[in-house]
Amino acid sequence: MTLPLIFALVAAAGVAAYVLADGFDLGIGILFLLAPRDQDRNVMMDSIAPFWDGNETWLVFGGSLLLAAFPAAYYVLLPAFYLPVMLMLFSLIIRGVAFEFRFKASRFQRVWDYTFAAGSLLATLSQGLILGGFINGVPMKDGAFSGGPFAWVTLLGLACGAGLVGGYALLGAGWLITKTDGATQVFAREVGRAALILTLGVMLAVSGWTALTQPEVATRWFAWPWVLPESLLPLGAGAVGVLIWRNLWSMQEWIIFRLAIILFLLGFAGLTVSLFPYVVPRHVTIWDGAGDPVSLRFLGVGMVIILPIILAYLCFAYWVFRGKTALGSGEEVADSTSAVAARRASASAIDLHLS
Repeated sequence: MTLPLIFALVAAAGVAAYVLADGFDLGIGILFLLAPRDQDRNVMMDSIAPFWDGNETWLVFGGSLLLAAFPAAYYVLLPAFYLPVMLMLFSLIIRGVAFEFRFKASRFQRVWDYTFAAGSLLATLSQGLILGGFINGVPMKDGAFSGGPFAWVTLLGLACGAGLVGGYALLGAGWLITKTDGATQVFAREVGRAALILTLGVMLAVSGWTALTQPEVATRWFAWPWVLPESLLPLGAGAVGVLIWRNLWSMQEWIIFRLAIILFLLGFAGLTVSLFPYVVPRHVTIWDGAGDPVSLRFLGVGMVIILPIILAYLCFAYWVFRGKTALGSGEEVADSTSAVAARRASASAIDLHLS
């Protein structure tokens, strides 16, 4: 009983890590064409250059863990979401190609700009369609997926896609506020407000729609006395949204990115409350879908070895490339005259906005 629950928690943590880590660089791609100047786009690209491919490690980790620890869920969910999963993977591949080619291109750089932005947007929308289909539930018969090839196309999935676009854009804006100065930082502060409105609006709509259409979810959220602790999640999300709104032009540059992470984690916690203990909603529980204990123990040994290595590598990368991003190098800005001037320009823009 304990092993499947442990692996479910690790898998959920892996999914959350992927959403947060790859979310901000997908957000950079979503905001890419909205940037007013080529110089801003260059800085945006450089700010994620050392991290974007490492962030996708969590996608491989989560998919491998689902296959190994919960094979019953894997052979149901993969046929159900085969097309959006393939669209997401191809979008990420195209996005990676555009990322590398853009650094070398001169005549066709604009083409790679559009390709990078389109790959980021399509990958995000695909994830939203998968999430919406997962919340709605997957039709099953005789232990296998029984729906059609386009059963994943739902209004809820489209709404989740729009919400992820807003949420990733908010993470991207928070990242740019932290990593850049001058006009690029001002741009990030300006688009952050629209991203926040879209994110909170869709979170509210999806929560209400799920409660109205899924009686089991409504019972779980509104049953006494669980309604008291569970109400802290939406109240906390609202409070974090207010803090983000009030601090978009704050001189504390890290605060927006951190608050955006907290907002995502609160949303993820709410999703967990709604769907626990299912790995295939309303059909297969964690314990029913788990592999046999011998396989789980073998997997656990490998996970104990591999997971610290992944964490160590990523922490080292983020530590080495901490601080501000220098244009054209992907490295950090030293306290040079140009960096100081950029910071003063950013501070002046903030002062002007506040006044």
